[in-house]
Amino acid sequence: MKEPPRIWASPLLSPLLLHEVSEEGPRLVTDPRLQPTPDYGTLGPGSDIAGLDPPQGPAKSTLRFAQLIAAVVGMVAALIVGTLSKAHPTWPGSVPARSARVGGHDSGQLDGMKPQKQAEILLERAVAHSDGAVEQISARVDRWSGKVEWNPQIASLTTAALNSNDMRVRESGVEVELAAYGLAKNSASLKYLLNAVNSPDHAQKIWALWALGLMANRGVETSRVANVLMSHLRDPDEDSRRWAVEGLALTGADGAIPALLATMHDDASPVARERAACSLAESGMFTSEQRMRAVPQLLAYTDDPSLDGRTQGWAFQALGDITQQRLPRDSAAWRSWYQQQVGAGQ
Repeated sequence: MKEPPRIWASPLLSPLLLHEVSEEGPRLVTDPRLQPTPDYGTLGPGSDIAGLDPPQGPAKSTLRFAQLIAAVVGMVAALIVGTLSKAHPTWPGSVPARSARVGGHDSGQLDGMKPQKQAEILLERAVAHSDGAVEQISARVDRWSGKVEWNPQIASLTTAALNSNDMRVRESGVEVELAAYGLAKNSASLKYLLNAVNSPDHAQKIWALWALGLMANRGVETSRVANVLMSHLRDPDEDSRRWAVEGLALTGADGAIPALLATMHDDASPVARERAACSLAESGMFTSEQRMRAVPQLLAYTDDPSLDGRTQGWAFQALGDITQQRLPRDSAAWRSWYQQQVGAGQ
């Protein structure tokens, strides 16, 4: 039987935002020339937030925005990694620290560069799986916050990193993106995002949904953030539900799996259902073991009469991406394969 064509594409282009700073304070404005696409992949709402200094006390509770312009991303990322559509979740185990020399730049040379250049060089090298790049990012990233600007190069590189088939590279992408947003991994930044996620400004809200996922992935009140994002899965606004899905996938939290399965089954929006399916399949920050927990429910979805054919198709594709099996689009065949695996594991 001929394998059906892949349903989702890569990479995702996000809503790109502009920032305006006025006497009343910063506000986010959607650039009318740049529209979000429904493509498959992983990238946040590209909100060009830089220089968000965490408050030092009650008198400094307002985080500052830098005035930057976002750029379309994706093309450079595709050139860097060759293909971003096969981000299967087969993560390597822990890898020992490697040489301090990274793609022709030793640690001393990097020390002499500005943080912006350090981030760009090291993230590019991490995407290319260069020795020592991930370790160098981990060692330096906390010093980059507020000193790295979100520009087309960083946007392209974080896209590539978040589509890597190496979890460590994806984590590096998360770290650099937070640094470029100026978000320290602390309670002050979290408080800011929790306020922003309830903003009447739609653009700011969807960026905050994404950024909350980044923060949670790095261990900032992960359970609390996951619960907040799950509450937004019931938002009356379709676009907000979609970005709640994206943020939830970034958290990597165990509780996100059943929530995404429920969205895939029940959400009225095909966009939200698709994004939930691909989050379970290969995007976001779940381990292969976490994704495998979704398999029994996905099997049930393949012939669930309450689901339309398109959603059933997404279930089949998610099963293929999670298990890396290429079976026919046949529920009985998949169930037979799964029972064999369960039996072999007993």
